[in-house]
Amino acid sequence: MIPVTSFEGKNIALFGLGGSGLATARALAAGGAHVSVWDDSSTARENAFAEGFFPVDLHEADWSVFSAFVLAPGVPLTHPKPHWSVELAQKAGVAIIGDIELFCRERAIHAPGAPLIAITGTNGKSTTTALIAHILREAGLDVQMGGNIGVPILELEPPAAERVHVVECSTFQIDLAPSLDPSIGLLLNLTPDHLDRHGSMENYAAIKQRLVAAADYAIVGRDDAWCEAIFQGLKQAGRSVVGVTNSRPQALASVCYDSGRLRRAFALPALKTLEEVLFDLSRAENLRGAHNGQNAAAAFAACERIGLPHDEIGLGMRSFPGLAHRMEQVGKRGAVLFVNDSKATNADAAEKALASFDNIFWIAGGRAKAGGIEPLRPLFGRIAKAYLIGEAAEDFAATLEGEVAFERCGTLDAALAAAADDAGESDAPEPVVLLSPACASYDQFANFEKRGDAFREQVGLLLKDEGEQGALF
Repeated sequence: MIPVTSFEGKNIALFGLGGSGLATARALAAGGAHVSVWDDSSTARENAFAEGFFPVDLHEADWSVFSAFVLAPGVPLTHPKPHWSVELAQKAGVAIIGDIELFCRERAIHAPGAPLIAITGTNGKSTTTALIAHILREAGLDVQMGGNIGVPILELEPPAAERVHVVECSTFQIDLAPSLDPSIGLLLNLTPDHLDRHGSMENYAAIKQRLVAAADYAIVGRDDAWCEAIFQGLKQAGRSVVGVTNSRPQALASVCYDSGRLRRAFALPALKTLEEVLFDLSRAENLRGAHNGQNAAAAFAACERIGLPHDEIGLGMRSFPGLAHRMEQVGKRGAVLFVNDSKATNADAAEKALASFDNIFWIAGGRAKAGGIEPLRPLFGRIAKAYLIGEAAEDFAATLEGEVAFERCGTLDAALAAAADDAGESDAPEPVVLLSPACASYDQFANFEKRGDAFREQVGLLLKDEGEQGALF
């Protein structure tokens, strides 16, 4: 835990008592603050009471006594309209901040300049965060990873000169962290997302930009117009910035993913360029696909900036286990690879997995999102056969009819058994049984994690069957 000493002896209001909210309340109390907590949910208030906090209805509170208001990142700050607690804080002139801001203040007080790598972007930020943390740990550094991934930031160990914090930041967290100033800031990409909470793409991009604008060293994706504009703006302002890209192999001042390799081009006199090959990404089994090419390029740039030699970065990439439920390789039987991509709850997410493999025995279905799997039609040629489950089975069957062989299986266990049998009879070099549902899970599972856990467990049982030659990863 990081005790928040910057508010010692002061009264703090806090709204939102989920995982990060409770962690923040604990950290404030440990630092000597007097915390008035509240949540609209009676269950959340009961959980806080069980931990020794006495909920105070902020509707009725005297806001003049509060030195700050700490807001959970999931609570609307501006759009579609400010939460009632935000309006009360604004009316009273009380500063509204979040847990990332509290961390930044503790870092400034107790360990100014301590290494902080902060990562944001619409897609890929969790993989990039986990990859950077893994590479640094494998190199023997003291690493703390958290924020929007895994552990709430205030439950990590405190900042220190020889300790690297690798922190994933959502837009909501950045918006509540005015003093966020990372040693290395990464902005991977920008596509429309959460616009109901930000009002416009311009507002969304402006919030993301803050993270790299305040960084000592910025790493910015160059594969979309929004990020390219931010990259060029930082460069023209004379800031320390490097680009990363998976679509512009000739880009200078950038780490590029191209044809399976990470590379970098340098300008030489007489309009010549020199190419430096940094790493052969085909050696990293859990970083397949062009989307992971951008993630790996960003991680390489960050770890290089920290001071790691290229061979150590490469070793970390090769041993990276990937994230659970995101193109997670869970086992192999003979030549057949089993991949858990349960996190793919819509077609856009499933597209990345389908584009990363060939000879796919695809398990798909659940509760469908708008548009179904029609956007995946250009990738149908990669699919050997589809195994359809859940409520979406008939709709998906109609889309696949005449294009891809399919079987209506109903349940995940039936689909896995059928797909494993068919893949085992394939003469392809590496048939892939891929759970990438392109659907929400809650017709049959509580969430995508439960669905992915069930797939992993069922693969384990399959590989333990008598006479089977296989291995769990």
